[in-house]
Amino acid sequence: MYSLLIDHLSTAVVQLNDKLEIEYLNPAAEMLLAVSRRRIYGSELETVFRESEDSIQALYAAIKSGHPFTKREAEIECSNNKKLFCDYTVTPIMGTSNETESLIIELYPRDRMKRISQEDELIANHETSKELVRGLAHEIKNPLGGIRGAAQLISRAFTDEALNDYTQVIIEESDRLRDLVDRLLGPRQLPKNKALNIHKVIERVRQLISVETDNQIELIRDYDPSIPDLIGDESQLIQALLNITRNAMQALLEDDSNHHKSIHMITRTLRQFTIGSKRHRLVCKISIIDNGPGIPDSILKTLFYPMVSGRADGTGLGLSIAQSVVHQHHGIIECNSYPKKTEFNLLIPIETTVQYQEKHS
Repeated sequence: MYSLLIDHLSTAVVQLNDKLEIEYLNPAAEMLLAVSRRRIYGSELETVFRESEDSIQALYAAIKSGHPFTKREAEIECSNNKKLFCDYTVTPIMGTSNETESLIIELYPRDRMKRISQEDELIANHETSKELVRGLAHEIKNPLGGIRGAAQLISRAFTDEALNDYTQVIIEESDRLRDLVDRLLGPRQLPKNKALNIHKVIERVRQLISVETDNQIELIRDYDPSIPDLIGDESQLIQALLNITRNAMQALLEDDSNHHKSIHMITRTLRQFTIGSKRHRLVCKISIIDNGPGIPDSILKTLFYPMVSGRADGTGLGLSIAQSVVHQHHGIIECNSYPKKTEFNLLIPIETTVQYQEKHS
């Protein structure tokens, strides 16, 4: 019973014996430390993560004294050489002989709290920009309808074909502006949700990009075949992924200094993962990573706003539409960019068919 409760905690929990050997990890600790608990049971702590010698001695001291302690802003190195900044609390567990039998270590990653704060800000910014665009679209489309109607009436009154050409320009440009406003608003239809295989969606995007680039860019797949079907709109998700991947493609094609252009398309599952303020049991993570020149810092924070683009001929609508689609699927898009590595992560909760039917019955 207690093991079941600990398994469902979002806090990473590690249990050690008095020799600092791994006795137990919950799923949150597996995900945080990037290890499999079945493989490392009985292994020494340092095979999972390493810290300073003073910290190891502090653990032995806790076993000897039976006193708990907390360490703030610790920097530990995981088995995959990834560095993790976290706070952790060590609690000795006493046995029947009143001696310490094991230690419980609770890990609180500081970067996770920072990420949640950034996601909250991103979601709030997205909602603000969406409301702004809606208001702007309403103010534009009302007079636009009047201009188009007036042009049609004037066209009927003219007998000179040359003058009709001018009114036709007004009508066509009014239609073009209306279409632009509609695109600013994002998807106009509610998602047609059904169970889908996310790899089918990615493969469709990969095929389209491969044809467009004529194999000038290497498209590398790294899929997790264990990802279950999720509930979503296949067409909209293809459009969202295509917008992001096409941006990466265009950045690579414009980079003449890069002679080995590549885009990685990666899928993974995240367990007990928080998006915004809501924790999900299972989340699908889709990563689109390119080795292009990177995104300028000046537009990185406003990247998902409408009309923001790093390219002179860009409309600035692709990423805004992608964010709207993913947001309709209760997910979010994150972006990290450095020279030679730009990474977009689409985080979409995996909702089973049974859960979806129960929610909408």
